[in-house]
Amino acid sequence: MSTRLKTGGRFTDGGAQLSFDFNGKKLKGVEGDTLASALLANDQMMVGRSFKYHRPRGIVASGGEEPNALFNMGGTDDFEPNQRATVTELFDGLKITSQNHWPSLEFDIGAINKHLSRFLPAGFYYKMFIHPRPLWKHVYEPFIRQSAGLGKAPRAQDRDPDTYEHFYHFTDVMVVGGGVAGLQAAYAAALTGVKVLLVEQTAHWGGRAPVDGGEVDGLPVGNYVDNLVAELSAMDNVTMRTRMMGAGVYDHGYVLGYERLRDHQPAEIGPRHRLWRIRAAQIVTATGAIERPLSFAGNDVPGVMLAGAVRDYAVNFGVSIGDRTVVVTNNDDAYRTAITLKGLGLDVPCIIDARAGGGGALAEDAKALGIRVENGKAIAKVKGTKRVTGVSLCVQAGEGAELEEIACDAVAMSGGWSPVVHLWSHCGGKLIWDEQQSHFRPDAERPPMGATGEGFVSVAGSANGHLQLAELIGDAHGAGLAAGRAAGGNAAKATIPEGAPTSENPVEPVWLMPQGAGIKLRSKTWLDYQNDVKVSDVQLAAQEGFESVEHAKRYTTLGMATDQGKLSNINGLAVLSDALGQPIPQTGTTTFRPPYTPISMGAIGGEARGKVFQPLRKTPLYEWSDTHGSDWEPVGAWRRPFAYLQPGESVHDAVNREVKNTRENLGLLDASTLGKLIVKGPDAGKFLDMLYTNMMSTLKVGKCRYGLMCSENGFLIDDGVVARLDEETFLCHTTTGGADTIHGHMEEWLQTEWWDWNVYVANVTEQFAQIAVVGPNARKVLEKLGGMDVSKEALAFMEWADGTIGGFDARVFRISFSGELSYEIAVPASQGLAFWEALIEAGEEFGAMPYGTETLHILRAEKGFIMIGDETDGTVIPQDLNLHWALSKKKEDYLGKRAHQRSHMADTDRWKLVGLETVDKSVLPDGAYAVEEGVNANGQRNMFGRVTSTYYSANLERGIAMGLVKNGPDRMGEVIEFPKTDGTIIKAKIVDPVIYDPEGAKQNV
Repeated sequence: MSTRLKTGGRFTDGGAQLSFDFNGKKLKGVEGDTLASALLANDQMMVGRSFKYHRPRGIVASGGEEPNALFNMGGTDDFEPNQRATVTELFDGLKITSQNHWPSLEFDIGAINKHLSRFLPAGFYYKMFIHPRPLWKHVYEPFIRQSAGLGKAPRAQDRDPDTYEHFYHFTDVMVVGGGVAGLQAAYAAALTGVKVLLVEQTAHWGGRAPVDGGEVDGLPVGNYVDNLVAELSAMDNVTMRTRMMGAGVYDHGYVLGYERLRDHQPAEIGPRHRLWRIRAAQIVTATGAIERPLSFAGNDVPGVMLAGAVRDYAVNFGVSIGDRTVVVTNNDDAYRTAITLKGLGLDVPCIIDARAGGGGALAEDAKALGIRVENGKAIAKVKGTKRVTGVSLCVQAGEGAELEEIACDAVAMSGGWSPVVHLWSHCGGKLIWDEQQSHFRPDAERPPMGATGEGFVSVAGSANGHLQLAELIGDAHGAGLAAGRAAGGNAAKATIPEGAPTSENPVEPVWLMPQGAGIKLRSKTWLDYQNDVKVSDVQLAAQEGFESVEHAKRYTTLGMATDQGKLSNINGLAVLSDALGQPIPQTGTTTFRPPYTPISMGAIGGEARGKVFQPLRKTPLYEWSDTHGSDWEPVGAWRRPFAYLQPGESVHDAVNREVKNTRENLGLLDASTLGKLIVKGPDAGKFLDMLYTNMMSTLKVGKCRYGLMCSENGFLIDDGVVARLDEETFLCHTTTGGADTIHGHMEEWLQTEWWDWNVYVANVTEQFAQIAVVGPNARKVLEKLGGMDVSKEALAFMEWADGTIGGFDARVFRISFSGELSYEIAVPASQGLAFWEALIEAGEEFGAMPYGTETLHILRAEKGFIMIGDETDGTVIPQDLNLHWALSKKKEDYLGKRAHQRSHMADTDRWKLVGLETVDKSVLPDGAYAVEEGVNANGQRNMFGRVTSTYYSANLERGIAMGLVKNGPDRMGEVIEFPKTDGTIIKAKIVDPVIYDPEGAKQNV
């Protein structure tokens, strides 16, 4: 039985007693335990059920590669599914329940599936759920949805009580992995004088080295690790973090780190998880290697574990997984487990070595301890259902004929070691197959390449394929020095540490045990423990034509479980290769994607939840507006005044007042939210010519030009005024909602298509306050403040100038979105409020009043100016809005030009923009459709137009609107009908979109 050893463990010796709850049972653990070690110490061998067949499953590994030991953790308020027991540190009061069974773990109705396995082979769902088609909706789909997934979704109504945060860090060298190789690499890099960040995903430094043993520079490796940790801790240029995983490596030295701060101490105050966003000049991945299981019948029975994990639990946690442990292997490392167990007073009845020649020096040590060693042998099958009771011995070169049965209660298996290459592969590093060690390792000749064409990721230690201590310590030292120097460090000299050499016989690839196993054994030989993928499933996939490794993965679900194939992929690739009769390198690998192991949704979101899910953006004038009657309107993440209400005034009355006052006197608008993008560089003009439909490169310095921007599909996505600041610099104004998206749009094209153009884009929206001074008295108030000549002769329409107004540094644009005499004035954000108050004070004699967004909309609608998001909906092109004049005929190309030539885009029957005036002075509903007599094939009224924006105009004293109508420009004066939802009809006359001051006299004074 599995139990706690009296000798204690490295992490648990002397630890306080802890209590935890498993499926309602009270169990005991020790401070320093993981949940997995605590369960094993309580002889809880079965911890869950597999996904497909609901077979009993036990703990297999000791790290993040564990596929079986996943639990629902916590109660109603702090519930979390799929928590991995091997990386969950035990704390007092922990509550867990096992998953994927009903009504209980020991008796599960779903286990009947194992008797139906012949009817549920790989890919059965692709064949079974197609016919008969009528059953899909009411039988198949509900069944699939009910069966899908592991664990349960949290049901608490309250929000997660924990907090999470993001952290930004810049370093010269980042070392991922705190084993002996990572420690040595970090130390060597630090000697060059650069800044070093060292992270380790577990709570302890040293990795496997203290468990496996050996010597470095004459010291036991555990002591050497302690010395390294002490020296690194004393270095000012080194930052060290445990419980932090390198989740993913991306281009340009960008790394995501996932730090678990309070999982082991939930009662403490502070963030629970922290997501690190790291920029590093050089990255060293010292992520170690993962032991592979062996494929034999019954290798999923609880009590069958990786040999390295058995050793980990015994040494680190003082836990034995069994009194009698059979070791089965194809390499020398597993002998260390047998020797360790024997040294702890446990029985090892037999070491089964598939290699005919057997092991090296470690094998001799095992024999000297009296351990029976069988060379050239294999396990035919494991006896037992819910726990191991014995194994059947057979010849590896045979078909599985049983030679004898060996009684035992645990099996420690080792199929060799595979370097953890995930981070190396995330950003393009290639792999090479190592025939000698039977694994994929990083190909140093094809590293991830940075922007300069040089590698920025290197690998150290066993992650680089060096599995012996003497080799990996030197490799890690060299990798650290090279990274430090590449990051700008000095050419420091340091003595290369020497690891004591060991003599081991080479690993022998064993992908199936025994190699001639028949179908009865192969159909009980498991590759993917969680998804119940067998050797026979992969062979069936190959037989049915799924020869691509990616296709076979999806057909069988091999490697698609929560461990992402960390244990199963190599064995699965080998079985597929054998079935296809080709070498493993030709079959290739599946794609490694971040994160390396799951990270919490809370960490991804960080502080962005609740009221700060999308932080409220405020202009410099927000507080003034809030205290002067602003009725706030959400515009994207911004809050803008819809109108400024005076005492006793309704919103409608306030809007009407603002509309008339702006036309007759002076209106002031906070336009700070409009996007302001600086586009700079020798190729800036060429770049803008491609983005805008009209020509921008010919714009003269000091001039402004209105521009339209289309997607590559030809649809209008933004508009605004572009000003040329100097020969290489343009200022592009965008809509409020478009500032961030258009910035991203520009960057996407620069980075993916025109990466060699010398152009830079900066979003300076929040660096400036921008105020529109509008109305007949606009020039008067600016002249009163003084400092700049804003006359028509000095500053003509669609020009701009820098200067000083009222003592404020200002950039004045002579542009108008209202059809009135108008100036838009940008000042530094820090001066925005003071400038606004100066305008209010100076404008009092001219009837100055602030106005909000609704007045802005009414004024522009009276002039027929479009609004992105109102007149456009993602299907509208410039031609629909009568903006043909903004489509350059001089340019060979721009985004959307070719799309506009499609037959549908050039269709003369497309709905066109018109103005609308209601006959009875009422207001049309927003989005209302124009209908005509007759019905279409669906029995609905024929529609030939729709309202895009609609308002009541206090200036015209009637309802006005803009809309898209079929053949609209040819139907001027026609009265059309718009049904309302209450059954009544509103009639409106089609008019020119420019309803107010069509000559533009007021704008050009």
